[in-house]
Amino acid sequence: MTARSLRPMGFDPVLLWLLAAPAWVLLYTSLVPLADLAFGLTPLARDTRLGEAVWFFAYDTPKVLLLLTGVVFAMGIIRSFFSPERTRALLAGRREGIGNAMAASLGIVTPFCSCSAIPLFIGFVSAGVPLGVTFSFLIAAPLVNEVALGLLFATLGWRIALTYLTFGLAIAISAGWVIGKLRLEGWLEPWVLTIQAGGAGIPAASVTWPDRIRAGTEAVREIVGRVWYWIIAGIAVGALIHGYAPEELLASIMGKEAWWSVPAAVLIGVPMYSNAAGIIPVVEALLGKGAALGTVLAFMMSVTALSLPEMVILRKVLSMKLIVAFVTVVTIGILAVGFLFNLLIA
Repeated sequence: MTARSLRPMGFDPVLLWLLAAPAWVLLYTSLVPLADLAFGLTPLARDTRLGEAVWFFAYDTPKVLLLLTGVVFAMGIIRSFFSPERTRALLAGRREGIGNAMAASLGIVTPFCSCSAIPLFIGFVSAGVPLGVTFSFLIAAPLVNEVALGLLFATLGWRIALTYLTFGLAIAISAGWVIGKLRLEGWLEPWVLTIQAGGAGIPAASVTWPDRIRAGTEAVREIVGRVWYWIIAGIAVGALIHGYAPEELLASIMGKEAWWSVPAAVLIGVPMYSNAAGIIPVVEALLGKGAALGTVLAFMMSVTALSLPEMVILRKVLSMKLIVAFVTVVTIGILAVGFLFNLLIA
């Protein structure tokens, strides 16, 4: 894509986004009241399982789509400054480990659940950032967050919270590093590779700001247009799980102290969908019933970092082989943390 090819669009992109930006901010800051308004049009009660599922869908769908649109637009502008080749060169080779650490650290300060972190992941991938680095962010954003750390600090003290932070970062960095070393970029969906290659020929010196905004607009049309229905499908699955998760059954199964409790916790947690705040009631129930700390942490990690709705959305970007590789590497890390915590506490 060149500067010349960016110009023939029949509208003023600067004016368009000057009008759209305040609307985006207004919508994003009004998600809760808008979800309440939409839910009020239904005959459902919020305190029912179906009502909670419907409200969650009404809230999370516009949130993730707005995030995706904003991030992809921003990354489209960034790509007009840096070609994918230059971006990869900055983060490849011996700098790749540093890139993984930086991406994981960025994940800590972005309070996203797994599905909300995907827009940034897609933006990074489409801009040519190394795949392993993007996975470090995708893992860390839901896994190591202020809610989980605050809960651990308040209930179990700063040593446990610090240990969780250390191991959570270790999983994000090492899993991303391993995936990067495996060189699995060829397992991305072909349309993602096409977008990466498309930004290589932009001559930064000859591109004006209207051209850059057109590039961002084109990125939104290309990427959001391809994945929006996958996102809605993933959130619909997550909403049903969110509303119908049997907390008492989970507590009764995972409250048993046995060697298989950690892998069982991971298997139970993967189909669920919640952020750390949403899973806290289940975590408290498990701890109250005497579940081992490592089992509880493994469950929390699997829910926040390996949710089924996340996999549904990622399927539009990643091949099944790459999703399996991602799940395998992260699961190994989560199991290691669960068993290690149980051993340390015992």
